[in-house]
Amino acid sequence: MLKHKKILIVEDDISQRLFFKMALEAYHYEIVEAENGKEAYRILSQDSDIRLVLTDLNMPEMDGFELIKKVRADERRYTYILVASITGDKDNIIKALNLGADDFLSKPIFPKELQLRLEGASRLLRLESQDEFILSMAKMAEYRSNETGYHLERVKVYTRILANGLAETNPEYNISKQFAEEISRVSPLHDIGKVAIPDKILHKRAGLTTDEFEIMKSHTTLGADLLRDLYETTGADYLKVACDIAMHHHEKWDGSGYPLGLKGEKIPKAARIMALADVYDAMLCKRCYKKSYDHDYVKSVIMKGKGVQFDPAVVDVFLHQEDLWINVAVRFNDSGTDDLIF
Repeated sequence: MLKHKKILIVEDDISQRLFFKMALEAYHYEIVEAENGKEAYRILSQDSDIRLVLTDLNMPEMDGFELIKKVRADERRYTYILVASITGDKDNIIKALNLGADDFLSKPIFPKELQLRLEGASRLLRLESQDEFILSMAKMAEYRSNETGYHLERVKVYTRILANGLAETNPEYNISKQFAEEISRVSPLHDIGKVAIPDKILHKRAGLTTDEFEIMKSHTTLGADLLRDLYETTGADYLKVACDIAMHHHEKWDGSGYPLGLKGEKIPKAARIMALADVYDAMLCKRCYKKSYDHDYVKSVIMKGKGVQFDPAVVDVFLHQEDLWINVAVRFNDSGTDDLIF
């Protein structure tokens, strides 16, 4: 049973609980019941699989308002809270929403409406699960590469603002807000293939030999193969974007990159965006095999790479957003290190 199909019903009226249970079991929900907020909070504390709560507001011992407050104080996981209220009880609805309730239904409640509201809640929780999955996979590659700190956070923001900027200035690129967000979400997976690169190559301080560099380059195809398998298994569209980024973020506009030597517009748009963000962050940060460079130097390298390494339109957007990029680098600086210099 998927955890998003498990729901806690919090209601002191036994006839109402029976109604909710019968309605939701018809849609294959697994039902857990509580008579009041105190019992509900105890159940939630013991069962991490429960991510959906349907609660009344007026109950003995602990009411729905206090339950919402206590659930929202727990930052370990997000629980979707749907409030069942009396029709016309506007003040209590507003109070519940202010405390952190996600949605509300007015009694009498229609089973189909309840099912549709909960399906919407499950979609949001699945998105959160995808983000957790993405971050967990990305952290594996990051730890293997000794790239700790805020590297992944910076790359997510760089790619988001770059994609949104490209959407605004170059409508012919057909980049939607949703696509820009997908690029940002999966950008931390660009080097996932490094989990398969031997430590003696991944952590080598001296320059790589020709053979070692060929092995290092294989992180693109290895990562793409992993993500492609996941995409074909799940059908999740965001994994297709992740596959493009992992495979092609080292391609160059003039065709001299790897692994396929794609040129110009044959390089997926997501990978073109990732390429610039990756170079900017990599050059700005100190690694075991290189020193850090200041923003102006990195900027000059990117400008020289316009039309050679990078898509010219992507470079133009970067230059227009320069102050934003500096602010992101400062905000997500790796505290206590010399990684970023300006």
